[in-house]
Amino acid sequence: MNKRDAMILELIRSNPFLSQQEMAEKMNMSRPALANLISTLTKQGKIVGRAYILPKENEVICIGGANIDRKLHMKGKVQLSTSNPATSTQSVGGVSRNIAENLGRLGHTVRLITSCGKDSDWQAIHDASEAFMNLSSVEHFQEATTGSYTAVMDTDGELILAMASMDVYDLLLPDIIMKHETLLANASCIVIDLNCPQQTVEYVQQFAAARKVPLAIVPVSSPKMNRMPSSLEGVTWFICNRDEAETLLKRSIQTEQDFLRAAREITARGVMNVVITAGSKGVYAATQQGEPTHYPAIKIEQIKDVTGAGDSFVGALLHAWLQQESFERCIQHGLVNAKQTLGSAYTVRPELSDQILKSELEEQTC
Repeated sequence: MNKRDAMILELIRSNPFLSQQEMAEKMNMSRPALANLISTLTKQGKIVGRAYILPKENEVICIGGANIDRKLHMKGKVQLSTSNPATSTQSVGGVSRNIAENLGRLGHTVRLITSCGKDSDWQAIHDASEAFMNLSSVEHFQEATTGSYTAVMDTDGELILAMASMDVYDLLLPDIIMKHETLLANASCIVIDLNCPQQTVEYVQQFAAARKVPLAIVPVSSPKMNRMPSSLEGVTWFICNRDEAETLLKRSIQTEQDFLRAAREITARGVMNVVITAGSKGVYAATQQGEPTHYPAIKIEQIKDVTGAGDSFVGALLHAWLQQESFERCIQHGLVNAKQTLGSAYTVRPELSDQILKSELEEQTC
């Protein structure tokens, strides 16, 4: 067996769902040439037929960021223009990846679609994530660098400064997503974050609306709100923070009435369910059928790290919604998981499971 034959067999072992075109692209050869090689291997008995496998239904597909999180925790008061004593940690992150892990730990079948480099950072992400999500749809780019996020935290765990190296996501264009249309059409829900280019977000929004697939849009920062689709018709969930809502609506949001009005205005744009998170103030949420409502935050004695709390809120909320819980119960699931994540040193807390979240909800309502 020559090197190319061995590579074909390894590709099939690692992902039997690959099409001949996808295999040809990975091997940098034409599809007809690949087909001839596969035919020879089949005749030799090294490949036994090719089954037509239907796509899995009820898979949650998360599209967007998967990166390395580097966190610097200050040991004292921040002093600018000089060296500051700090401790450092490194973990895997990315909005869509974090949401995917939360959902995977909660028992859902999850697939991640993202773009990455062929480097040690991606290998670290792969190793930490593969137990909770299907990574076979990840697009690798030889010359790109896997995304990274570096956060500086004060002694209370609050964010001081964050720097993001996310150019690799500009490569996550619609033609990559189009490869997975059959999977997307059978998804129980699609989640997309705004690390993706606007044209990709718009393509996914239009695809989901046309095929009536539930879609959740999750921003990642105020500067990336310019990647929002021009239409929000058919969007099932839009979950953002105050800064992102202010950028979308082009006005300040300060008072409770401001928040409630903002939630109402966003639903008027076609979104079925809107949630605006407001930190210690809790969340403000609305549906197209009801009036906006305020849900207080759950008190926490000590915040260890704010990174990942928003993603844990989204993951648990969608988990409850997929289990057909009421709107209010969905919000409560999100608030409880966010509280527990704030008290954890981890971006996604390792003890999370459906049963543990249920117990935490029961304790909270007692």
